[in-house]
Amino acid sequence: MLHGEYDYKEALSKSILFLEAQRSGKLPKSQRVKWRGDSALTDGQLNGVDLVGGYYDAGDNVKYGLPMAFTITTLAWGALQYQKELKAAGEIQNVRDAIRWGTDYFLKASATPNQIWVQVGDPQADHSCWERPEDMDTPRTLYKIDKDTPGTEIAAETAAALAASSIVFRGSDPHYSHLLLQRSKSLFSFANQYNGSYQGECPFYCSYSGYMDELLWAASWLYKATRSANYSDYIKAQSSLNAYVTEFSWDLKYAGAQVLLTSLYFQGDSQFSGYRSYAESFICSVLPQSPIRSIHRTPGGLMYIRDGVNSQYVTSASLLLSVYSDLLYANNQTITCGNVQFNESHVMNFVKIQADYLLGRNPLNISYMVGYSNNYPEQAHHRGSSIVSIHQHPQKISCGDGFSDWFNRNASNPNLLTGAVVGGPDRNDHFTDIRSQYTMVEPTTYINSPLVGVLAKLYSVTCKKKLLC
Repeated sequence: MLHGEYDYKEALSKSILFLEAQRSGKLPKSQRVKWRGDSALTDGQLNGVDLVGGYYDAGDNVKYGLPMAFTITTLAWGALQYQKELKAAGEIQNVRDAIRWGTDYFLKASATPNQIWVQVGDPQADHSCWERPEDMDTPRTLYKIDKDTPGTEIAAETAAALAASSIVFRGSDPHYSHLLLQRSKSLFSFANQYNGSYQGECPFYCSYSGYMDELLWAASWLYKATRSANYSDYIKAQSSLNAYVTEFSWDLKYAGAQVLLTSLYFQGDSQFSGYRSYAESFICSVLPQSPIRSIHRTPGGLMYIRDGVNSQYVTSASLLLSVYSDLLYANNQTITCGNVQFNESHVMNFVKIQADYLLGRNPLNISYMVGYSNNYPEQAHHRGSSIVSIHQHPQKISCGDGFSDWFNRNASNPNLLTGAVVGGPDRNDHFTDIRSQYTMVEPTTYINSPLVGVLAKLYSVTCKKKLLC
């Protein structure tokens, strides 16, 4: 910390690095998390397909399609919104690599028309074992959606991820960008034609909000990528987007679509003017000085949605507020909450407070990002991090030995899970750094993915002020 500011560049670099620790498949020579090894190299063979690659969602060894797609969509949004800032920080290529690790997998998983392989791994068996991904011997059961067993949420979110990513690669790899966009279009058609809520990822990733939010989120990204009236007409025909919501997450996307469409309105697309009030309703529900706020904050100032990896809601909301502050600044606008007006600095200050809380400015003076500062969680609920590295101990460590010798071991994880933001404290700022407390110490890819763009902006702001650069 310098001049009272956190080193956002360091935090940014580490937040991206965590995603490399979550990689499944054959690791590239450029892999920077050296304690990881190749894993799940036969994924898909049970059904004669290649499903090697992608990301493990959290501290387990299952690949879930819905949270993985949301991870890529939000990471891509940050890469688009803060491309200049990421370049200045020297991280744009690392972000593109992280996005491509996901999109390459989605292309494999959706190679057959009107079908997506949406999950690899038996979650019950996986969660009954504590094994390194490199040792994994639990069933790599495959789950798919198709015309007969639709999963609109996952198909639409995957379409959103590919559409957003296609814009990211438009300048650097136009052929790949075109491939992503064409697949996105076909997946959106599949999602829209064969409606049905897929609950096969329950009880871990149940869809509570239905699938209309994902369809509208995907259509919004496809419109941004194509400017085709097919997608704008679709959006305007759906009244469900006229929704007042207080959450943006892997399950609920309305606020994200509303902010995205409002950004298009500010860019001159007047047909989306009506979504501004809904986007600003979300902002007003979060800002602590807003007279119509509805989101609880801990005594230390962290926004708190619900028990269970609460930091995911903090980082996803922070991305939306950061993007909206850009819109207010660029268009010399304010936001009105009840009878109180806020400018872009008010909005961005709240984002900074949330990021700083996660980095250590909180009642416990602990960074909830592993490996950042001198005081951070040492027992992340994460199989690979908590068991000795395959490179140090190449002999197999069994399911049972993993629990008895490593999960139940009251000591720091042997492998530093650098950059992982864990679930965080409870609603009263209490936190227990014990591996079994998964709601507090488990990291996820979709906690980090929205944070990348936020940290890039905070780094740029402090750099311009010559506080820390």
